[in-house]
Amino acid sequence: MIAAKKAFFDVGYAAASIEAIAAEAGVSKVTVYNHFQDKRGLFAAAVEHECENIRGQLLFDQNQGPLRERLLAFGKSMVAFLSRPEMIRFEQRIAAEIEREPELGQCFLEAGPRRMHRALADLLARERDRGTLAIEDPMQAAEHLAAMCKGLADMERRFTGKSDANAAERRVRSAVDLFLRGYGSGNCKED
Repeated sequence: MIAAKKAFFDVGYAAASIEAIAAEAGVSKVTVYNHFQDKRGLFAAAVEHECENIRGQLLFDQNQGPLRERLLAFGKSMVAFLSRPEMIRFEQRIAAEIEREPELGQCFLEAGPRRMHRALADLLARERDRGTLAIEDPMQAAEHLAAMCKGLADMERRFTGKSDANAAERRVRSAVDLFLRGYGSGNCKED
């Protein structure tokens, strides 16, 4: 899987060859075809594998510490993760390949961003149930927080490959504080 990921994400789907991937992995081309049936199957498996890695890196402790600190941890880990050069390349490859293979975009969204979104929404729903937050729709509130944490810098990162860690830190703090002012119930004394 490492050889496939490297080939697909370094040179893209069209330029990657099963022969080169098999050679890099130290297996025969027939072995690759037996396991994945075709190039698209191998690419889908590589995307799913990378999404599993992504999922593991975006976990944050949802139940420990003050709410503000947990939301800051979420925002900082999400922005730091998205700013990694390999993540930028991964997103660019997925975007380039979905025109030919639209189901790969769904695979990526389900394995990574949507799962993270649901985990954050679950945290917000628990806090609503505790009376800490006044939220009608936890999924929408999770989207609001994630969007504010990423801000315009998300597009800058995608199109320039650059990010400013100090600006990201300020943006996340501002986003969390604004979020808590907007959704706080008055019972949130976790500053």
